Amino acid sequence: MESLECHRAGEEPVDNPSDLAQTYNIVEIFHSVQGEGYRSGIPHVFIRFGVCNLRCEWCDTNFDEYEPMTVIDILADVLQYPCKNIIFTGGEPMLNDLWPIARVLKRRGYHLSVESNGTVSIPDGLLDWVCISPKDQMYPQVSIKQRSGDELKCVYVGQSLTMYDELKEGFNHLFLQPCYDENDTVERNGRTFALTEEVVKQHPDWRLSLQTHKWMGIL
Repeated sequence: MESLECHRAGEEPVDNPSDLAQTYNIVEIFHSVQGEGYRSGIPHVFIRFGVCNLRCEWCDTNFDEYEPMTVIDILADVLQYPCKNIIFTGGEPMLNDLWPIARVLKRRGYHLSVESNGTVSIPDGLLDWVCISPKDQMYPQVSIKQRSGDELKCVYVGQSLTMYDELKEGFNHLFLQPCYDENDTVERNGRTFALTEEVVKQHPDWRLSLQTHKWMGIL
């Protein structure tokens, strides 16, 4: 297993040149507040990767438009912000080998999270926080390979929560999130919110997650 080590206080990070030269397809890098799930309200730098192996109809990211960036270029963007929390998101970030960028960021004391659909296994020790948002309610033929983590966050589109009975045992926090469609009416989205609330009330081991950043009009 590979390892990630933070440098000691007062020491300059020493990076492997091959890590700095590693290239990733990046949609955008931005500083915002996490708007959903367990870490909601905490400022993060979001690194959004291009490409996904699924195409959910509600996805709000054009993951087909991206530019190749080296780790050293990504780091230059990240260092602009007074924030030590990073979220790898997408697209599907786990389609990439994240060890090079993770090593570089960890040496500088960053806390690393990922938001993944769970179709790719995540190596032990790579990340500090793992949020899995499975899409097997839309893609029943897709196998969820990452079956443990910190947070299971499921988008609710009317599915029975019994489909997660086995999967949820591997997670510390369970969230059900209404499917918000930006192209739909306020009324229809409101009904989806109300229905999700009712389901959560009937399943108290789950918590309601809302995409508060969209209500606030921020990224």
